[in-house]
Amino acid sequence: MIRKLRKSRGFTLVELMIVVAIIGILAALAIYGVKKYLTNAKTSEAKVNLGRLGKDAVSAFERETMDAQLATAGQATAAVHRLCDSASAVPTGSPPKGTKVQPDPAAWGAGTTTSGWACLKFSINSPLYYQYNYTATSPTDATAAAFTATATGDLNGNGTAGDPWAYQGGILSGEMRLATTIHESSNPEE
Repeated sequence: MIRKLRKSRGFTLVELMIVVAIIGILAALAIYGVKKYLTNAKTSEAKVNLGRLGKDAVSAFERETMDAQLATAGQATAAVHRLCDSASAVPTGSPPKGTKVQPDPAAWGAGTTTSGWACLKFSINSPLYYQYNYTATSPTDATAAAFTATATGDLNGNGTAGDPWAYQGGILSGEMRLATTIHESSNPEE
């Protein structure tokens, strides 16, 4: 009878503490995993859009622009390759403290056939975590043209934007080329 009582008395305090500790460790790992997953999901916006922006800049360079004058029979006109001139940042201010901002569609249409977002034919219609910028240096120089596209954001909402994600391109061996990778922010949660 004493054996039956000992078997049916339940769990000891030590056993319960071990179970609680194991559950605590698993919860901490789950929170870390979910936080990392959310950060990766948010930063993928910058990676995808900068990749698209870089390809659009190269496409704009490869477009042939020529004299807009009427040519007579047999007259040749040189094809000119050029980068789009720099574009202003969109949205105009960095999205505030970890929020998404719906950019103004008119901001993506700013520019001309040789400058700004209109030249790049780049736009984003969905809400953004990041502010996008495009800067060109020597856009008409066929030997030194280069550009940098950046994405700056404040994902953790502390009011301080981190160093931007950046994608660069430029002339290499007479051809417009993109960098092999996108320069990632040193602190993706910023």
